[in-house]
Amino acid sequence: MFALLSLGFTLSLDNFRTSLVLGGLKPTLLRSIKTSAIFGLWDGIAPLVGIIVGHFLSDKISSTADIVAALGLGTYGLFVVVRALLSPEHADPDLRFATRGLPLPLSVDNVAAGTALGIAGFSPWLAPPVFGVITFGMSVAGHQIGRTAAHFIPRIRTDMLTGLAFVAMAVFLVVGINLPGD
Repeated sequence: MFALLSLGFTLSLDNFRTSLVLGGLKPTLLRSIKTSAIFGLWDGIAPLVGIIVGHFLSDKISSTADIVAALGLGTYGLFVVVRALLSPEHADPDLRFATRGLPLPLSVDNVAAGTALGIAGFSPWLAPPVFGVITFGMSVAGHQIGRTAAHFIPRIRTDMLTGLAFVAMAVFLVVGINLPGD
């Protein structure tokens, strides 16, 4: 069980890091909970898919997970930057685009982990809910920490900073710079 919890925590770090950056958009606590629930749901479903599809997709998924994540993060980051440049309003105040565009790229690595868990004999009834709950908690924490930090940056548009941070995260993934949790 400790191994499963450790893996769940490790796999949730990409959602934590993303939520930390999303906190710069200053979501309300309710919006943070809703967004985190979506992230948790996707991170719970992804290992279930991995357990079901098995070893066949393991090599293909794990080798493309960083590319898919980089594309998702970079696209969302560019969207936020362009929107911040064109409008005085916050770029994605209700995180609608974040909740629709980020869960899939952030969950691809969980499919590969689910595949490995299936091969190791873990139950599809145990790992997915554990991963989903851990991701939910880590995402809420990331949102709140990021939101608190954004309040200490008074003269910079935090949505612009958030978009630039997403683009930087995508570039780091593409060039192979490991971020904490990778």
